[in-house]
Amino acid sequence: MPEKRTALILVGGEAKRSGGKEKYFFNYKGRSFLSYLIEALSPVTDEIIIVARDHDQCSRFEEIPGIRTITDRVRGIGPLGGILAGVEEAEGELLFITACDMPCIRSDVVTYLFSVIEDHDAAVPCWNEEMFEPLHAVYRKTALKEYLTTHSSLSLRAMVRGIHTRYVQIDEIKSIDPNLATFTNINDLAELEAINGSK
Repeated sequence: MPEKRTALILVGGEAKRSGGKEKYFFNYKGRSFLSYLIEALSPVTDEIIIVARDHDQCSRFEEIPGIRTITDRVRGIGPLGGILAGVEEAEGELLFITACDMPCIRSDVVTYLFSVIEDHDAAVPCWNEEMFEPLHAVYRKTALKEYLTTHSSLSLRAMVRGIHTRYVQIDEIKSIDPNLATFTNINDLAELEAINGSK
């Protein structure tokens, strides 16, 4: 029987680099980033959980059908706070974890990451030895739970290196997504204007 799959979308950032504007409601070609993410992840996962920083932020997603919203367990520790909460709440054993600033994530790339994790703890896209994509990756819930209860580092890099990770080379992803659009990451308003200007 296939293992259940959960998508965790982390939206709890403080929006410091985006002029205080919440990136999940940024528009790309007329639609919110979040709508693209949900559209891409719904067909390839069994549930989608949005992890927000607090109950006020959670309330902004109440009208979105087919998703669950939860809050960070620990505030002020970056993405790891959202991952801690998601690991506790997810029903799936396999978790695709991403941030809300990646509007071009492709379903077929996510499916590929799920397919290659096999007996590893994670399947993480890797550009080189020093550069990888911890927030566009698949993890085993049990492995993350164990890591998070036995390590104190707040570094995602340390987390990836501290578990049994399958590093997925970028050339493997290119065979599915030649332009690597799935990794498009929008950090600020200038990048948002640039991506919308390239219609």
